[in-house]
Amino acid sequence: YLQERPPVTNLYSSAIFIGWGAVIVALILERIFRDGIGAACAGAIGFITLIIAHHLGGNGDTLEMLQAVLDTNIWLATHVVAITTGYSAMFLAGMLAIIYIVRGVFTRSLKKDTADSLARMTYGVVCFATLFSFVGTVLGGIWADQSWGRFWGWDPKENGAVLIVLWCAIILHARWGGFVRQRGLMIMAIFGNVVTSFSWFGVNMLGVGLHSYGFMQKAFPWLVGFIISQLMLMCVASMPLARWRSFRAIRATRLTNRSILSLQNSQ
Repeated sequence: YLQERPPVTNLYSSAIFIGWGAVIVALILERIFRDGIGAACAGAIGFITLIIAHHLGGNGDTLEMLQAVLDTNIWLATHVVAITTGYSAMFLAGMLAIIYIVRGVFTRSLKKDTADSLARMTYGVVCFATLFSFVGTVLGGIWADQSWGRFWGWDPKENGAVLIVLWCAIILHARWGGFVRQRGLMIMAIFGNVVTSFSWFGVNMLGVGLHSYGFMQKAFPWLVGFIISQLMLMCVASMPLARWRSFRAIRATRLTNRSILSLQNSQ
């Protein structure tokens, strides 16, 4: 409001925008499904992104002078907003997948209805992310053509944007083609966190490319730690279903029901 432009002019403001975007989408999911999962995701993502924004505040001046290449409201309001909305959706899909895995592996609370609900939410959010990431990437190419004289130049930031689009497309095609089911969808959504975090932060640490206004180095250990944590979750999710507590509980319930039916039939 003070700068009279969308709040996506630096990493600090983008973190807040991504957090708010994910919170809004999560609350919409809560409005639709009414199972508490959307509200839990909204609270968790909002809390985490505020912590990230706090550490990105740097010297405390978050209303710094705008870089010349960004000084155009039309592209900030279209390309950058679309791209960061795609980031929000991908992180939300990853959070939903983490809830699925944690509840399935470590608790007995992942019932069939809950699992189906989480799968539908994750799939829908990935579709949402695909749309905004693709549109944002195309708009970014048009902006680059106007600013730098070429639509695409394999700049690290451009490559990061297209990586998200490609990964979203891979997830959707794997789901449509029947190559993955619920668990596979969740594992791929968690890896989407890795792709998105690299595209958002990782490419800024390479120190090359025309997007020099976003360069930074101090977050590298945190980025590596986050990526390792996501890879570990993927490994946990890949364990045989017999080791999932929820699966064991469901199987035990089925065996009990069969025993009761057999006993009733014998009588």
